[in-house]
Amino acid sequence: MSDTAIQIGHDQELHASGFMRAGVYRGEGRVVVEQVPIPEIGKGEVLFRVAACGICGTDIKKIHHGFIRPPQILGHELAGTVVKIGPGVTKFKPGDRVVSFHHIPCGACFYCEKKLFSQCASYKKTGLTAGFEPNGGGFAEYVRAMAWIVERGMILLPPEVSFEEATFVEPVNTSLKAVRKARVAPGETVLIVGQGPIGMLLMLLAKNLGATVYTSDPLAGRRRASVRFGAAESFDPGRTDLASELHRRTGGRGADAVLLAAPQPSLVREALAIARPGGRVLLFAHNDPVLQLEIPAAGIGIEEKELLGSYSASIDDQAESAALVFGRRLPLDQMISHRFPLERISEALELAARPKHDTLKVVITQE
Repeated sequence: MSDTAIQIGHDQELHASGFMRAGVYRGEGRVVVEQVPIPEIGKGEVLFRVAACGICGTDIKKIHHGFIRPPQILGHELAGTVVKIGPGVTKFKPGDRVVSFHHIPCGACFYCEKKLFSQCASYKKTGLTAGFEPNGGGFAEYVRAMAWIVERGMILLPPEVSFEEATFVEPVNTSLKAVRKARVAPGETVLIVGQGPIGMLLMLLAKNLGATVYTSDPLAGRRRASVRFGAAESFDPGRTDLASELHRRTGGRGADAVLLAAPQPSLVREALAIARPGGRVLLFAHNDPVLQLEIPAAGIGIEEKELLGSYSASIDDQAESAALVFGRRLPLDQMISHRFPLERISEALELAARPKHDTLKVVITQE
């Protein structure tokens, strides 16, 4: 790293000291703001300054349950400004505003040929890092994008799109993949369980596909927001028999599809009871590596209900997810309920992990 600062647009500068601030995971439940080295970049790579990074449920699980080894710098829903490019980079230049994915498949292996991109060995390698073991790096001032990410996973932002809006490109992609995996179709009745940020995106995208969408969430503020954004109704699961309500609204059949955006194990059994014979239940939030499930086998073996999973993003949906965000076809700006500076990342993570009635999307901002 040069000892002299590199001047770029908006008077941002690369620290002459060679160090930056980062929220470093230091063990179960602990993220500490520290000074760490600014990442060095090599051939085909890009260094960009993070302007905004959304907090994802998987970040919360890793941090609060200690599923990863410290030290690490997390954060993968990120957007920012290019400050330095490595040899051979021609698609981007300093000053470009970008959003970046952190996983990109090889495109040539068995799993890529089957369109199971998240099972590709190359996809499982994280291509964004702010130091230590690569794990996104968005909870830092600067992030290094590796060559395969720069080539196929980084997107220029239109001038009218804010960095905060751009942080939704990756979660919109994962949600779009999920509703397609659940085969949501026009005229169907769908229940989305959980109206946190991902549950809200699942509702919006299922509605866009022409389904009638019902939702549930224990938090009143989230239920109100769900109806405001387009849900037909939103139920309090603590006071409502969801199976009875959905059967009553479908002539006794049950929902065509139930998408679970909350991780409680008991919800899978409940979702199978809500789904009609031949219906689909999709697990989105049940990605805890130690979680075990018990389900009634007859729901699948006799009633022919399908139990599906959907994990992470799809490169096939990359352009469409960006178009949904850039075209402002979803009320994403209204979904951001809380913004925190990097110095208050512990507070932000705590709120995202234990949301209040009005908590939707929590974003770390550095503009």
